[in-house]
Amino acid sequence: MMPKYFDIHSHLNFKDYEGDFEEVIQRLKDTETYTIVVGTDYESSKSAVELAEKHDGIYACIGIHPVDNPSETFDVEKFDNLVKHLKVVAIGECGLDFFHAKKEEDFERQKNLFLAQIDFALKHNKPLMIHSRDAYEELLEILEPLKRIQKEKPRGDIHFFAGSLEIAKRFWAIDFTTSFTGVITFARNYDEVIKNAPIEMIMSETDAPFVAPAPYRGKRNEPSYVREVVKKIAEIRNEDFEAVRAKLVENALRMIG
Repeated sequence: MMPKYFDIHSHLNFKDYEGDFEEVIQRLKDTETYTIVVGTDYESSKSAVELAEKHDGIYACIGIHPVDNPSETFDVEKFDNLVKHLKVVAIGECGLDFFHAKKEEDFERQKNLFLAQIDFALKHNKPLMIHSRDAYEELLEILEPLKRIQKEKPRGDIHFFAGSLEIAKRFWAIDFTTSFTGVITFARNYDEVIKNAPIEMIMSETDAPFVAPAPYRGKRNEPSYVREVVKKIAEIRNEDFEAVRAKLVENALRMIG
């Protein structure tokens, strides 16, 4: 079945859903929404895979967040076992974060962790799900040269994009899409990027349970709310809702192969 909406980044594996998980899943089905459940360390990656195995319309992304658990390294052997599952579609969320950790103290650890996951993604022909906070320039300093010199080119999505149009264009130029959350329903900071983006280079996401869109702002977010993000993208671009909705689904399906 072709989904009506595709949330490319959620955390249904978090404890926030323990009390009403089945109801959340039912709302996914009712709204014909697919989602990628994203790991931030080995255990949450493992639970993402378990959820994907149990539920149609759920896929898994496996990896290690740059700052969530600074003591964890990327254990290739353990992740090799996870990536074998057919519904593992991406590696991450990985990247760089200098909002929660000082660059001068943590850059080398984060960079090495990120490079290990880039290598892993290339080895298994998977896109990267990239987390970046206060680190777009540093990310591009890593990714742009790789795009030029690697025979196998890294690809993926810059999740929860919050940068400028100039930065976005640099990511698009190396075949990385940018995805947007419910923040765009109540903040105008991203309108210029969304208006000027090639439609094939943008994605819809929730980052649930965080940043619920209007009219759910202040509540726990969930993947079925991604429809509000899609509506706002169409509105900002002044384009037909159905055409935008269908294209965003097509983009997500292309990314996961």
